[in-house]
Amino acid sequence: MAIVTRLINDKAVVIFSKRSCCMCHSIKTLICGFGANPTVYELDELQEGQVLEKELKALGCKPCVPVVYIGHELVGGATEIMSLHLQGKLVPMLIKERAIWL
Repeated sequence: MAIVTRLINDKAVVIFSKRSCCMCHSIKTLICGFGANPTVYELDELQEGQVLEKELKALGCKPCVPVVYIGHELVGGATEIMSLHLQGKLVPMLIKERAIWL
């Protein structure tokens, strides 16, 4: 958990992703579409990607990508992000963490 904790420190939105994952692309597009500029870690391009993947799985992230943190809080994967969006709760979370301004 130490690497994940270090990587999310002082960032409003962090997305753990893989370039080969279409759901990752969709979630990044959704969040960026609101004007947010998330920090994205592509696990399939990082030297420590496999270690990060194991840490994310240990945190209960299944599948391991995409994984979204908003304001140091694990929000979840694609299902959770889409659910929040459909409930109208995603944008307020992004505003609260100053990831976007309206």
